[in-house]
Formats: sequence, C-alpha cells, structure tokens
Amino acid sequence: MTNAAAGTLRRRPAQRRSLERVERMLDECAQLLDEVGYEALTTKEVARRAEVPIGTFYQFFPDKQGLVRALALRNLDAFLGRMATRLSASRLGDWTDAVDLTIDEFVRMKRNTPGFSVVDFGEVLAAPGGPVVPGTQRMLDAALENNVVVADRLRTLMVDLLGAPGDDALARAFVVAVEAADAVLKLAFRAHPEGDSELIAECKRLVRRYLSAHLAE
Repeated sequence: MTNAAAGTLRRRPAQRRSLERVERMLDECAQLLDEVGYEALTTKEVARRAEVPIGTFYQFFPDKQGLVRALALRNLDAFLGRMATRLSASRLGDWTDAVDLTIDEFVRMKRNTPGFSVVDFGEVLAAPGGPVVPGTQRMLDAALENNVVVADRLRTLMVDLLGAPGDDALARAFVVAVEAADAVLKLAFRAHPEGDSELIAECKRLVRRYLSAHLAE
C-alpha cells in the first residue's frame, strides 16, 4: 500500500497481516465496482469477499466513500509510478512529448485495471464516460478538485524527471490540460467501451498543441 493511500485510513496497518487485509479489501472493492457499480457497492459485501470481519473493515475505513477514496489514491500512485518508469526509459525530444505516453498509460489502465473504469483518480462514474456521481469531485483532497490534485502530481513528476519549467503559469496550464484531457477521454469511453481510438488521438493532439503553444508563449 502506498503512503498516500495509507494516509486515508482510520488506522494505518502496522503488521503484514493487517496490510494484506487492507489490500484485499481494496482489491475486492475494485472488482465489485466493475461488477455492480458504485451505488450497489456495500461495505458488507467487500468484507465478505475479502474474508475479513465487518468490524475489521471499520477499523480501517469509515465508510464506503473512504474505501473508494483509498482505492483512488492507490490508482493515482500506481499511474504515477508507471509513468516514472516509462519516462525514465524514454528518450524524449521535449518534455511535451510525454503527453502521448501519459494518455496511453491512462487508457491502458482504463481498459485493464479493475475498477478503474468506475473510479480512476477519485471521481466516481455512474457508467463508463459518465455521468459523475455527485459529491465525488473532491475525493482526493477536501479542499481541491480531483483534477487539480492530479495535475499537480503530474507536473511535479515532469519537473523532477524531465526538467519541465516549474512556474505558476505552467501549474495553471497543467490544470487546463488535465481538465481538457479528462473531458475528451470521457467522450471516448462513452463512444466505445475500449475508448474510441480516433477521439483518443484527438485528445493527444489537443493537449500536446496546447502545452507546446503555452510553452512557446
């Protein structure tokens, strides 16, 4: 379990057995999100399938939303970890070339990671591509919208690994880019269960051109 996800728990697992139980609950949560969706997800069923007492569930998670929030943070950390590996191994001509890698990794997780089509980085979708379940726009941070948190984490990664500029203007541009990509990718997954390939290509073109133009200014 990542430090970010563990930080959302009522009690941080101190022993290996507790950590394994928490991971099983998160894994079963992800599977159930694919099977029944967010509204039908229950803490009782998560505990049953993870083979833990319901009391153990509430030792670590306050409620269903707390469980899903921990899953979203685990997803975000996994995404950023994969991006760090890919960026470190890539020979990019310019840091804006990372746009394609970033979108490709997000699409790959949408297609292959359990629960990710319902809950990626906090926002809960009632169906692939939306609509958004009300009250889930600030799952990652009570004070910030999910996309603002994602944009900040991505920008930090780019600055650390690729030497991207770290100024306030770029911070704002990353928020705009993430919001734009989020909207177009939602459209792509509404159009096709695996994500419409032409819309995904348009998303890459839009975000890359926007960031390149912003940098040139």
